[in-house]
Amino acid sequence: MHLMMIVIVLAVAWWLRCSWNQPQGSWNLRWRRSLFLFLFPPLLIFMTAIAILCMGPQGQMGGMYTGWVSYVLAVIFMAFFAILCIKLAFQGLQSVKSARNCSLVNLGDRQARLLQTDALFAGQIGFWQPELVVSQGLLQTLSPNHLESVLAHEQGHHYYRDTFWFFWLGWVRSCTACLPNTEPLWEELLVLREIRADGYAALQVDPLVLAESLLLVVSTKPVLSEICCAALGSSGADRLEQRIEALLAPPEPIQEIQLQSWHGFLLALLPLVAVIFHS
Repeated sequence: MHLMMIVIVLAVAWWLRCSWNQPQGSWNLRWRRSLFLFLFPPLLIFMTAIAILCMGPQGQMGGMYTGWVSYVLAVIFMAFFAILCIKLAFQGLQSVKSARNCSLVNLGDRQARLLQTDALFAGQIGFWQPELVVSQGLLQTLSPNHLESVLAHEQGHHYYRDTFWFFWLGWVRSCTACLPNTEPLWEELLVLREIRADGYAALQVDPLVLAESLLLVVSTKPVLSEICCAALGSSGADRLEQRIEALLAPPEPIQEIQLQSWHGFLLALLPLVAVIFHS
């Protein structure tokens, strides 16, 4: 019976991921849909593994006997997820350590870590309380107005805690790399994250100046890992057109996250209901 649960859940997860296509509409709508299709299937698999571990390898469910095969599979799933989390956390801590080895500089009323490279880079490095990191090349190349627009964008990443949340989304990405559309959904979430930070910055600086800064920074190759990093150019040049269009379009109202937006994720708890029917 537990094997049947695993097969059904994997089929549902596969079907949901296959249902994704390039969404249209506002970035708020795109964000909610992409986040659900990216996050819900692995949550369903995760909850199924927890339910099987809670029920154990012995007993009956629905008149059918359970066995060790499904239990061992659940243990393997959970161990695999845990190892990936530890690995990504270690890599993230290494990025934070590297950033903190850089010297501190004052940028107006802000402090930042100075990266000794000619590449144009500005990013938040860390988890819940990230540090601003800028490159020597960025400070030497950009005018004060352009630099202020870049710093406003990075403040948007700090405001939304993008480094923290995308660390966990990156973990989900690693855990479900075998599911369809994992990479397209990840890239979609990255560009929507950048559009959101652009929108935050556009409320404080001239959007045209920010667009010009974006063109300069995205043209250079990234210099740091994307783990625990939220940078102006992290969405890549292939999504640059979307970000420029979003900056030049009339600003969308920034909606606070509503509780109703998370109701769909409660369905991922359904596998836990099976524990009631196990004896």
